[in-house]
Amino acid sequence: MAFSTTPDWFHISDDDDVVWESRPHPITMGAGLPVGVVVALLGLVLAGWTAGDGVGLLTIVGVLVALGGAGLAFARYLVWTNTRYVITTSELYKKYGVVSRDVTQFRLDRVQNTSLSQGVVGRALGYGDLTVFTAGSGDPELTFERVPSPERASSLLSDQLEATSTDESAV
Repeated sequence: MAFSTTPDWFHISDDDDVVWESRPHPITMGAGLPVGVVVALLGLVLAGWTAGDGVGLLTIVGVLVALGGAGLAFARYLVWTNTRYVITTSELYKKYGVVSRDVTQFRLDRVQNTSLSQGVVGRALGYGDLTVFTAGSGDPELTFERVPSPERASSLLSDQLEATSTDESAV
């Protein structure tokens, strides 16, 4: 899946292709999204219920509660939608951040090992963590958290790592 237009945080060379691109599983938004929606609806109900008698204190409180709930839900959505994972034929990218932006980028030839982990809930809902270790480090260098269809992402990454090692040994 390729980007329709290349975002400003993504730097790809002409001889590089996008192999896989995703954002975290929607479960990443957590309870904040449904709680925010419910609170917003309750605030709207309170505001509507009390507005029949004119704009009073309860109407104003209802509107403020609705705005707070909507703000919470929108914030969770923004964090989710502004997190991206990309595997190209030569690099890995992880981008996150709403106000500020953090982009982690690794060349595939630096990757030493990968691991895929899924808990019981992750297996049931179809998400997992894909962790990348680079040469010279025992600690994880990059983790794609709560990746949807993690087996597919792991398989595509393994294919690219194999292709990278084959290309290097041919040189």
